Amino acid sequence: MLRQMRHDVWATEKLLERCRSLTSEQLQLTVPGTYGTIQKTFAHIVRANEGYLNTYGVIPQPFIELTASLDEIASRLARVRDAVEQLFKSKELDFDRRIHDERRKMDLELWVPLTQFAHHGSDHRSQIGTILSQHGLEAPELDVWAYATAEGAIADF
Repeated sequence: MLRQMRHDVWATEKLLERCRSLTSEQLQLTVPGTYGTIQKTFAHIVRANEGYLNTYGVIPQPFIELTASLDEIASRLARVRDAVEQLFKSKELDFDRRIHDERRKMDLELWVPLTQFAHHGSDHRSQIGTILSQHGLEAPELDVWAYATAEGAIADF
C-alpha cells in the first residue's frame, strides 16, 4: 500500500510539473466527461488526498481550496507526500479496524480511504491527460512502469 501511495503522489507531481509550462488559459481547459478544468482537477485531487489522510490524523483541516494556484497545489502535495510517509511509519495501525468517521458520517474500515486515495488520483490524472491530448498537448507517462524506472526498481538488461 505504501508503494501504491508513493506512486500516486509521484504521478500527480509529474503531471503537475508538466502542467506548470501551460498558460493560464490552458490551465482552464476542460472537455466533456471530466471533473472540470486542469487547475480545478489538480486542486480536487490534492483536497481529496488531504481528506483521506485526515482520517488518520496526519493532515489537519482546513483542506486546500479548489481555486488554489499551481504553486499552492504543489506545496500542499508536498505536505501530502510527507503525510503518507508519516502514516506508514506507525506500525500500530490496523487497516482492517473499523472506525466511526464523524466527518464522513459513516463507519468504515481503515483500508478504505487509502484504497480510494489511489483510485481517485488515478482517475482524475487520467482526466487531465484526456484534456491535454484533446487539446493537442502532450501528457507524461505516469504508469507504474514509468514510476518503477524513475525509482530504479527496473532496468533493461
